Amino acid sequence: MGKKAFWHSSSHVMAQVLLEIYPKIKLSIGPAIENGFYYDVDPNGHAISENDFPKIESRMLELARQNHNFKMRQVSKKDAIAFYKKEENPYKIELIRNLQDGDITFCNHSNFTDLCRGGHIPNTGLIKAVKILNIAGAYWRGDENSKQLTRVYGISFPKQKELKIYLQKVEEAKKYDHRRLGKEMELFTFSKKVGAGLPLWLPKGTQARERLENFLKKAQQEAGYEQVISPHIGEKGLYVTSGHYEKYGADSFQPIRTPNETEEFFLKPMNCPHHCEIYNSRPWSYRDLPKRYAEFGTVYRYEQSGELHGLTRVRGFTQDDAHIFCMPEQLEDEFTKVINLVLYVFKSLGFEDFTAQISLRDLEKKEKYIGSEENWEKAEKAILNVTKAKGLHCIIEYGEAAFYGPKLDFMVKDALERQWQLGTIQVDYNLPEQFELSYIGADNSPHRPVMIHRAPFGSMERFMALLLEHTKGKLPLWLTPNQCIIIPIGEKNKKYSKKVLKLLKKSEIRTQIDDRNETTGKKIREAEMQKFHFILVVGDKEEEAGTVSVRKHGGKDMGKMKIAEFVDLIEGNDSFRTELFLSS
Repeated sequence: MGKKAFWHSSSHVMAQVLLEIYPKIKLSIGPAIENGFYYDVDPNGHAISENDFPKIESRMLELARQNHNFKMRQVSKKDAIAFYKKEENPYKIELIRNLQDGDITFCNHSNFTDLCRGGHIPNTGLIKAVKILNIAGAYWRGDENSKQLTRVYGISFPKQKELKIYLQKVEEAKKYDHRRLGKEMELFTFSKKVGAGLPLWLPKGTQARERLENFLKKAQQEAGYEQVISPHIGEKGLYVTSGHYEKYGADSFQPIRTPNETEEFFLKPMNCPHHCEIYNSRPWSYRDLPKRYAEFGTVYRYEQSGELHGLTRVRGFTQDDAHIFCMPEQLEDEFTKVINLVLYVFKSLGFEDFTAQISLRDLEKKEKYIGSEENWEKAEKAILNVTKAKGLHCIIEYGEAAFYGPKLDFMVKDALERQWQLGTIQVDYNLPEQFELSYIGADNSPHRPVMIHRAPFGSMERFMALLLEHTKGKLPLWLTPNQCIIIPIGEKNKKYSKKVLKLLKKSEIRTQIDDRNETTGKKIREAEMQKFHFILVVGDKEEEAGTVSVRKHGGKDMGKMKIAEFVDLIEGNDSFRTELFLSS
């Protein structure tokens, strides 16, 4: 809350300065975000320029030093609208009209007033360091049919030293930003013609993604999961029943119309309603439970354009989703098994530094959630019992639960220490009621199952993004599409290179040849950039001896090896593969 209050307060100061420098702009919203803050403004004829960033920063610090207090005040809805009519600001008026009737809160500091719900530091004097980071386009309320606004991003700190450290981290993080690595390693791309936030997986990225999927599928199979497939769309009634339409309908993609005017479909925002219907396709006995349905299901959510960020925040993503339907007395045991699976996945891929977060209801805003008090208490108690018995150190966050149930989230930090949710496990007593799910108990009477939602990766896109940054692009040898590359020194060595390629592929080693008409040095530099684990250089001497010169990623020369020896190096030496895995 401290950082959010600090950065939200800073956004007010920035808005004040933007109005000074660009008097005709119209303010809309200015929230705190994971790292800093932004303010969306209608330029209204002004050309907001990066050249003005130093001027904005200087004036913000000047105002901050004047120690203006942040003061909240309540006004009636009528007076609030009148204030912004005078300001000729349609954005604030629309926001106010969409608020519930009653008092509206304004925040004052200096000679500046803004519509605000609160959450501020005491005064501007605490702001000692400011950096305007960049500007971007953002549609009003995320609607591409609305006017495009200008989003100004900034960050602030109570000490200049903290800003300096942050900027150093930014520069370091740029080297290993997954967007940059994805391009260099030819893993994924985006296309304006396809649409913002809709990644296209290239052949190498698809290979890595499929290997990740197979890794989890094997673990799931051993744990008793059954794979299912559900469609990418569903009738509106499905999401009305689940409650997702009421909660997220306004933020979903527009309905899909068919020639039949009575039909209304949506791109599915989640897989759980579909899995409920799979469970409901036949009757079940208590002897059949638990049922564990798993699916790598692609879902679609309309994120605002300004919030899209590489693979970490997209509009179309694939969840490694599964739903467990069990008896209440099986719940804690099943939840424990899912924790074990998530920990296995994290440990296998090097994510051992994570935060476990128990996400519970906001008890002051119970209207946000569906279901009975009794069911919520049982679900929350189950998570608390299991994590305590497991000895899993957790933090508790109120207000972060899903609308249908509490959850256990596994949070991982990126290079800029922004937290991202990867794995998640959720307890749900409510969707089984919404869909009238049942099983016949030992007493020969119908009973309601409990549902566990789980996704160890979270989504394939976000997991891959953080894995790339975590490993600095050097994916584990078993996972990477770039295991090795063969570089012939001269034209006459190409035939031998193809022979080596054939032998390595026979051993299922992922290999390619770089036979371009470029210098060997340039080819090696580009292979290093693409994070090939091994570079095999072949020239006349290697051809005569039936060997390859092996160079490990990072420049280590491993000398000449027979092809069979190199195959053994990758396939047969477990300790070497472990060393590669741990060092990646």
